Amino acid sequence: MGTALYVFLLPALALSSTLILVGVLVVSGVAKLRTPDDAAGWEALGIPAVLRREWLIRLHPVAELVLAAALLLLGGALGIAAAVVAVLLFAAYLVMVWRARQQTPDASCACFGERRPITGRTLLRNAWLTLLAVVSALTIGALPMFGGVAVLAATSWPWVLALAAVAVTFVLVQEHAPIDEGQATAALDTTAAAGSEDDLEDYLRTRTPAVPVQLADGTTVTLRDLSREEPVLLLAVSETCGSCLPVIESIDAYRALLPEVSVRFLLQSAPENSKLASTQEPQTLHDPHRYVGASLADQWFTPTALLLGADGLLAGGPVMGANSIAEFVDDVYESLHGERPPAR
Repeated sequence: MGTALYVFLLPALALSSTLILVGVLVVSGVAKLRTPDDAAGWEALGIPAVLRREWLIRLHPVAELVLAAALLLLGGALGIAAAVVAVLLFAAYLVMVWRARQQTPDASCACFGERRPITGRTLLRNAWLTLLAVVSALTIGALPMFGGVAVLAATSWPWVLALAAVAVTFVLVQEHAPIDEGQATAALDTTAAAGSEDDLEDYLRTRTPAVPVQLADGTTVTLRDLSREEPVLLLAVSETCGSCLPVIESIDAYRALLPEVSVRFLLQSAPENSKLASTQEPQTLHDPHRYVGASLADQWFTPTALLLGADGLLAGGPVMGANSIAEFVDDVYESLHGERPPAR
């Protein structure tokens, strides 16, 4: 009886755990091919500089797809080798997201193409996938060396159908919006201090929240009061956020491009704790209690851009991600000058 149970459970465990890993790797690889990460994103996850090569970033999703194929088509010693690689890969993912979250509370990752915040759920998911990889490594050796899970799946189609039904149901009940929620076209009228309804192009303008922030010199001001005299472009960044580096390095260029707008860093650390703090106008803004993000979005991570109109209404954003912010700044320029800015 015990032997029969073992003979039944071993292939079942190999089939279920390995097929789940194959599905995850395929989804992840395809998503990364569609929305590639960048060196700044890898830096934010603590990947050593020697590995942050453009060719490695491009090869990463392809390697995930190759590993998925190996897990699907190989068993025996070759299958074990592929599963061990999967264990190492998912364990590395788990360690990287855990370290990133420990270092930066608002850290994010492009684990499945689109950048999302690293939460407790992210850690639980990666831990679970690592466990499944371990189960696969312990059981896949019982499958045929050539054919592996694919052969077993062909003869155990009810199991495969059940797993597919679970996977489809799980996907359908998820309603997570991507963190980069698209780019609302910003509009400004420098005389009236805000754009017209036609220029806003369906962007729903709401009142600028009167939440307090601290200037680098220690003065407290609300966002609404800050933007009474001129529109303000807030660039929410963090010194420990690798993805923020392109935005941090571009602030002088953004100020030169948009002299009509007060372009300021918004930092989540107190002035005395921030290397980016500056008392030179336009001073940096500091939000150590995180009032701004909580007032504007369900999900808020760095880097994020937000445009405050001088009429007390939001004029654009929040827009998240360095590439989206660069495009957003071009949109603001176009709304002011009627044409796209020159290539930078």
